[in-house]
Amino acid sequence: MKKIYLLICTMLAAANIIQAQSNQIFATKPSISPDGSQVTFSYQGDIWVMATTGGTARRLTVHPAYETNPIWSPDGKSIAFNSSRLGNQDIFTIPAQGGKVKRITYHATFDAVGSWVNGQILFTSARRAYKQIEWASEIQTVSAQGGTPRRLMDALGYMPTQSPNGNLIAFVRGACRISREAYKGPANKNIWIYNTKTQKYTQISQSKFNEYQPVWGNDNTLYYIGAATGRYNIYRQKISADGKADGQPTQVTKFKNDGVRYLGASQNGKLVFERQISLYTMDANGGSPQRLNIQATSDNHFDPMERRTYRSNVSSYALSPSGKYIAVEIRGEIFVKPTKKDKRRANNVSKHPFRDRSPAWLNDSTVIFTSDRDGQYDLYLARSSDKKQGNLYQTLKTEVVRLTNTKADESVPVISPNRKKIAFQRGRGELVVANIGPKGKLTSEKVLVKGWDAPGGIAWSPDSKWLAYALSDLNFNRDVYIQAADNSKPAVNVSMHPRRDQSPVWSPDGSKLGFISNRINDYDVWFVWLNKKDWELSRKDREEGNYYDNPDAKKRKKRKKRKTIKIDFDNLHDRMVRVTSKPGNEFGFAFNQKGDKIYFTANSPTSRRRDLYQAKWDGTKIRAITKNGKNPAGIGLGPKGRKLYFVTRGRLQHMSTKGNRISPLPHEAKMVINHPQERAQIFEEAWRNLNAGFYDPNFHGQNFEALRKKYKPWALKASTVQDFREIYNVMLGQLNASHMGLRGRSIPERTQRERTGFLGIEVTPVKGGVKVTHVVANSPADKTESKIKEGEIITAVNGEKVDANTNFYALLTNTNNERIMLDVKCKAGNREVVIRPANTLGGLLYEEWIQDKKALVEKYSNGRLGYIHIRGMNMPSFERFERELMASGYGKEGIVIDVRFNGGGWTTDYLMAVLNVQQHAYTIPRGAAKSLNENKKFRSYYPYSERLPLSSWTKPSIAMCNQNSYSNAEIFSHAYKHLKIGKLVGQPTFGAVISTGGAGLIDGSFVRMPFRAWYVKATGENMEHGPAVPDFLVENAPGSRGKKEDAQLKKAVEVLLKQIGDKKNNTEKR
Repeated sequence: MKKIYLLICTMLAAANIIQAQSNQIFATKPSISPDGSQVTFSYQGDIWVMATTGGTARRLTVHPAYETNPIWSPDGKSIAFNSSRLGNQDIFTIPAQGGKVKRITYHATFDAVGSWVNGQILFTSARRAYKQIEWASEIQTVSAQGGTPRRLMDALGYMPTQSPNGNLIAFVRGACRISREAYKGPANKNIWIYNTKTQKYTQISQSKFNEYQPVWGNDNTLYYIGAATGRYNIYRQKISADGKADGQPTQVTKFKNDGVRYLGASQNGKLVFERQISLYTMDANGGSPQRLNIQATSDNHFDPMERRTYRSNVSSYALSPSGKYIAVEIRGEIFVKPTKKDKRRANNVSKHPFRDRSPAWLNDSTVIFTSDRDGQYDLYLARSSDKKQGNLYQTLKTEVVRLTNTKADESVPVISPNRKKIAFQRGRGELVVANIGPKGKLTSEKVLVKGWDAPGGIAWSPDSKWLAYALSDLNFNRDVYIQAADNSKPAVNVSMHPRRDQSPVWSPDGSKLGFISNRINDYDVWFVWLNKKDWELSRKDREEGNYYDNPDAKKRKKRKKRKTIKIDFDNLHDRMVRVTSKPGNEFGFAFNQKGDKIYFTANSPTSRRRDLYQAKWDGTKIRAITKNGKNPAGIGLGPKGRKLYFVTRGRLQHMSTKGNRISPLPHEAKMVINHPQERAQIFEEAWRNLNAGFYDPNFHGQNFEALRKKYKPWALKASTVQDFREIYNVMLGQLNASHMGLRGRSIPERTQRERTGFLGIEVTPVKGGVKVTHVVANSPADKTESKIKEGEIITAVNGEKVDANTNFYALLTNTNNERIMLDVKCKAGNREVVIRPANTLGGLLYEEWIQDKKALVEKYSNGRLGYIHIRGMNMPSFERFERELMASGYGKEGIVIDVRFNGGGWTTDYLMAVLNVQQHAYTIPRGAAKSLNENKKFRSYYPYSERLPLSSWTKPSIAMCNQNSYSNAEIFSHAYKHLKIGKLVGQPTFGAVISTGGAGLIDGSFVRMPFRAWYVKATGENMEHGPAVPDFLVENAPGSRGKKEDAQLKKAVEVLLKQIGDKKNNTEKR
């Protein structure tokens, strides 16, 4: 009996342990108190605290905002943390025992708390008025009692933490994402120390892998997380009093599978860290990690089940064959409603927590759609299951029937006009056509296209015998094709052009196939005449009709509809007509029923958005239908051609094609969102997209399926959307690839939103106000009527005094574009300044960077060289580059081209075209020379501007890059070097070159998808993990900007001047 009793006790104890483990919460971002007795962390977006021995945690904050990154005050009585309570990430404090929350920072930027020492809170701020173009953040300090922050040092960085005595500040430099555990390259994160006494910077860690989150144990002991072993582990580094490394780092943890993500340290050698989905404590001086048993009895912060009524958010739609009903896709559900504007109610016919997409009508009572409810995207149909009520809108009983069941995804169903065939995409690059019966049964499948690229814009001809689609070749030239639906004839390239052609649309009368093309620099509407006879008609022929036609008979006789479309394929691509030529791009178009009018969207002349336009088929009589940038999308003609349908900002609209009268088509779509199941769907769909499309089929040597199985339970254990995305990105980081990430603005919390009015000044707190230490050129504070000078003191804003406890930026809250009055104290006395704060300083700070560098080049070269910085690889930056060739290069002997801190884009080849021009002749106009015998004086002149589509530069140049030159900026650096245009100076680039796309997800989030590899032709090297290495390696010191120095720029000038001098000497010798 005693044995049985002991066995029962043992089983109950084991059951309790299992239950405790299964109820283990996913806490994040831990920090341990200075005495090592308590731990604080974030859970459910709030701040909690508990004993380091485990047990029940207490909730300190209760707020809809996301709150994280808690740190302790030196006495252990208070906690500082980050919160999005006012729409930005600001810093707040709260007593460790609970109590009133105090706001510390007030700024419309991202402030991230770092450490709390000697009454000061150290933090990083994404941008205030110092950071110009750099990627890292400003490092600021503010009193824990409140007041105005000040910038602490000239260097920029991340994760600053101050030693207990306040003498040393450890911080992180390097731009690589922390989630990339295996990254080994120029942009890796390393630990640096700033000595506040000597103002010197010292690099502490020398690893080529990421190292981050330094925390002080005491004045001479620093802990941090590093990946030198291939997994993130904790390291201990002894630090001397002057801020240098004392010996080699010691590895504290030795995890081989899953590394450490976040770290906290007490002053007596106790550590707390985050790993997998648990928190651990550990004695840093010996001992093994112990999982912290956390019991948090609390209700859900947000309801897991949410009932919502949508009156917008339409992402796609389809009209029924009769035009009486419309099916719409809203947040992964398919709804059906009448096309009458007084019928708002929409009937949910799919009803599943997973994602249902792309509705298409088989008939007026059956909707085809795609869904991943069974683990992948397959085709389904929805219909009434009520024998007494077959109307899909009216019925209260619907059934969903699965139509396909293959290993690959099926998507984008398109039903033929005769409702007897269906075309759809299978997998990544198959176009499939099948017969479809009245009840949805698919038979006689035929694969029309099978390749690496997905056919896009699939469109049926009006007679259901042909398909048109767009397809790319391996040069990524996209053309429009026509192919017989029964696969009896091969596909014919209709557009035949080396520029991009896409989005085919058949005219309802079958005479034309329209498409969008950028063959003349931007996207326009074009079409091709399908029948040669139609093409041969002149304008007069079309106006006057056939010679043998009887005009009177024509009026009485109804025009016959053409049943079978005749296509003359011989030289089809020669029968092109350009319809539109407006500035900017034209997209999303449709023909009217007769095919003699075209509707399209184009840039609005009164806004940055788009509007709906109408034109005659030949491009004449263009007129705007909507005005002021209504952003119409998804343009489609109704079944009988009487109405045009489109979506504006998620709401359906329809327009009479006779009078162009637009009316809303309102809807009310009620649904229940199951957030936990929706997150599971998001995880799976994002994973499937990457599994099918990631550029390396071998996933950089990782088992992507095994990563899914490991990380999915962890991600679904996350208590907030933010934590879910973070864990998902940790999984993606295991692939060690650039251009990746799950991003999204969709969050459940609804908070206030504050904005800061920007004056264009940097300040530091002083007695009686704030002292101006810098004025940004051309900012509000630099204007004639509101000028503020460096050294002046602002004592009040709109009559409110700026004292020691006042945060100056709090007085600028929501003052954007509103006049305010400043009381300013200067040498001449006191004065009042009326000033209008700006919305942002980003552009002005960039211009300040440009002017600083131009001044340095002027100084270093004694006026002989010009300077151009390329901010991004995009058209605005390229157009500026062309202007600067003249503005900065005029009269100069050479030019310095700078792509440091350039985040990439696509314009490398434009730049190469400009820089690779070879002069083959020279010209002399009348009046320039007295005699043509003087022709040799004119050898450097050529009429480039009238003979080339782009500008040109034929003088010497040199290029600069650094570890923050990313993506297409790296392609430029590789090309510049290997095509021998000139020398490259600076630091190796990031090593992050993959073409990327992406996929939208059910909640509005977005997963990036790297899909195309890039190799250097000269070396065969993969540019991903293969940075461009400069000919001259030079590093800029962390604080060089504050000293107005740029060693990299100075070296570039030196090398280019030497090159120019050598060239001149060689020319003189010849």
